[in-house]
Amino acid sequence: MTLNKKKVVLVVGAGDATGGAIAKRFAAEGFIACVTRRSADKLQPLVQSIQQAGGEAHGFACDARKEEEVIALVEQIETQLGPIEAFVFNIGANVPCSILEETARKYFKIWEMACFSGFLNAREVAKRMATRQRGTILFTGATAGIRGAAGFAAFAGAKHGIRALAQSMARELGPMNIHVAHVIVDGAIDTDFIRSTFPEKYALKDQDGILDPEHIAENYWYLHSQPRDAWTFEMDLRPWSERW
Repeated sequence: MTLNKKKVVLVVGAGDATGGAIAKRFAAEGFIACVTRRSADKLQPLVQSIQQAGGEAHGFACDARKEEEVIALVEQIETQLGPIEAFVFNIGANVPCSILEETARKYFKIWEMACFSGFLNAREVAKRMATRQRGTILFTGATAGIRGAAGFAAFAGAKHGIRALAQSMARELGPMNIHVAHVIVDGAIDTDFIRSTFPEKYALKDQDGILDPEHIAENYWYLHSQPRDAWTFEMDLRPWSERW
């Protein structure tokens, strides 16, 4: 039996940028924010930030690639905290490598992280949503899910796969009042990684040339809030200056 009737948002892959901003946005609307990473310690600053702002948040260590861990996570949240009304899959695994040097082990690991884990988590959440006949499932995609670039065969394969998963789920679950959407994030995001690794790209921040995680999060909330007579399946987000 569910002990808490407050709605839950589950963000798998809640890092310091996009995933964290999405969790904060939903928490600001009264959702319990459940956030996961492989290391729970790394979630503490995000959880504390949400709590200090007056929201409720819980961090969970979970390897999204492990079926038994995913099943246990969803069961724990549903029984101890509340119904998962919104689910966000936000694992990236953007690791470039020439196809001439790519290894089977790394290719498989990237697919496991960015595609297979999306299936495992979305499947478990969808089972719960289907019994209630409501919910929102959002996948973070990338340009690689539309076209593969040189040196990104593994990442493109995984992102094409997650887009296909989202399409199939949207068609199957839509009649059950479950909104499934795929968000293509095309461009650099305001993160410590971009600031330290690509300083020239980060310098475009003052010109609105990179994506602000809070603005990305606003669009995820918008997707969740859409009336079902006008659901969006796929949304592209990119700075005005990004070539496409």
